[in-house]
Amino acid sequence: QVQLVESGGGLVQAGESLRLSCAASPSSASINTLAWHRQAPGKDRVYVAAITTDDLTNIDDSVKGRFTISRGNAKNTMYLQIDSLKPEDSAVYYCGALSRDRWVWGQGTQVIVSS
Repeated sequence: QVQLVESGGGLVQAGESLRLSCAASPSSASINTLAWHRQAPGKDRVYVAAITTDDLTNIDDSVKGRFTISRGNAKNTMYLQIDSLKPEDSAVYYCGALSRDRWVWGQGTQVIVSS
């Protein structure tokens, strides 16, 4: 069973940057794709970005240019760099992993952006 832990969220001011981290365990887990979703208060969870084992990336158009997804040096780790944060980026950010044809999600890390 893959388990995911997100970190790096917090309270920041508009215009600042954050780097969110996701670590999947065990490190030997077979994971095809890692992804980030987010859920703002009172709204549905939405897709943000994804990265494959071949380091192919996809960023949702709504955040393209400000968000960067990357893998860490440690196996099954992933980052989401968020630049020029806006109040509308405030949400709980969830890390997901596609393993053995099943998506597994972490508990999320909260980002609050003050104006």
